[in-house]
Amino acid sequence: MADSYVAWTQKAFDLRQVFDKPEALKGIRVIELCTLILGPSTPDFLGEFGAEVIKVELPGSGDTMRYVPPNGWYWRNLCFGFTPQNHGKYQVAVDVHRTEGKELFRKLTAKADVVVENVRPGTMDRWGLGYRQLSQINPRIIYLAATGFGQWGPFAVGRASYDLLAQAASGLAGITGFPGRSPMKSGIYLGDYFGGLMNCIAILAALHYRQRTGRGQFLEYSQAEGLIRTMDWTWIYQGLTGKERQRSGNRDVAISPSDIFPCRDGLVAIAAGRDEEFAGLCRAMRQGKLASDRRFATLAARLVDEQNLALNGIIAAWARTRRVKELVGLGQKFGFAAAPVQNAKDHRGDPHLRARGAVWEYEDPVYGDMVEYGPAPKLSRTPGRIKWSARPVGFHNEYVFRKLLGLTSKQIRALEEKKVIGKWADRFGAKPPDDWRPGQGEIF
Repeated sequence: MADSYVAWTQKAFDLRQVFDKPEALKGIRVIELCTLILGPSTPDFLGEFGAEVIKVELPGSGDTMRYVPPNGWYWRNLCFGFTPQNHGKYQVAVDVHRTEGKELFRKLTAKADVVVENVRPGTMDRWGLGYRQLSQINPRIIYLAATGFGQWGPFAVGRASYDLLAQAASGLAGITGFPGRSPMKSGIYLGDYFGGLMNCIAILAALHYRQRTGRGQFLEYSQAEGLIRTMDWTWIYQGLTGKERQRSGNRDVAISPSDIFPCRDGLVAIAAGRDEEFAGLCRAMRQGKLASDRRFATLAARLVDEQNLALNGIIAAWARTRRVKELVGLGQKFGFAAAPVQNAKDHRGDPHLRARGAVWEYEDPVYGDMVEYGPAPKLSRTPGRIKWSARPVGFHNEYVFRKLLGLTSKQIRALEEKKVIGKWADRFGAKPPDDWRPGQGEIF
């Protein structure tokens, strides 16, 4: 107990020891038949904490997300829109439309703990690869089907969905944006990544239940309903008052002050919900009397629209003459919350984020220098980790089919000749870098 608390926690989560520690989900095998982000992000999160993830794609083209490059940009033939939710996975390519391809998928499932898919409702069942069929082969299987609107219901079947549709249908876009302007979606694929996290919770709960009972189960997730779960008091307010929640921009309607303010050299977010925090902000502004001004003395008073706007105007005039670093420092000194509005470049140079492993810079054996966000939850005994970046279509065919299914080289060649299994097409997003050589980057 000689160490300070900060020194003790830093030692407990020492980044230099990450790969020397065990993995929480080691021994859990996940078979993924997914595309885009909602489906693939689920196994990706599990894989960060040790699950063995085998991603099944169609030979040649693979996952659609391989061809959705941000701003049309590829790096060494790799799509950066594909990378964040597909690192650390074993990539195999099987044509599950073919009889022999279906049989390979069933054999993989027989040796797995979890199956994750996000094709349209009923498709896997129609192919003979749904939960009803696979649970006959492996009663312990935990099977997750993730779609935009669920597996059943008046509007579920046959509906395509993207993150934007989920944000719109959930009502999230309707309350996002500024008053008097159109609804806005989030700047990220919030429905996809939040859905991935919700799916992980469901899978971990099902694994715990299976540990107690020996029984697997069927899980399903609606992306739109998942986002509804994030909307805090919106439904309660509407249900009790009959009124709709309105868009309020960056201004928080339950905390005041709470907004984003321009500074001399950037933008800063400032919040002071508790009265003592607000008093500290007033002292920092050298306007201590504001804390006892009847317009601002209580949170309820500060939340009245015209008084909230007046207060924000006072803070904006003060912040405009100062630098971001100064305002963040004043927040620490006087006890109110202040943080810079950052971008990705800021993150790479942020000493706090780098010290905590939020940003990982590493040399990938296939793609070279890579920069990615690291696992967010920190576990002292079983930390998450990034083992390798995404891989080309079918990159691990031989390894998986030999090790897991016991196929011989001759059997693998025969399946390739019949196009039941295959590898990448000669196109950006699917293939390795142009200077790649066979055997390079085969981390197992």
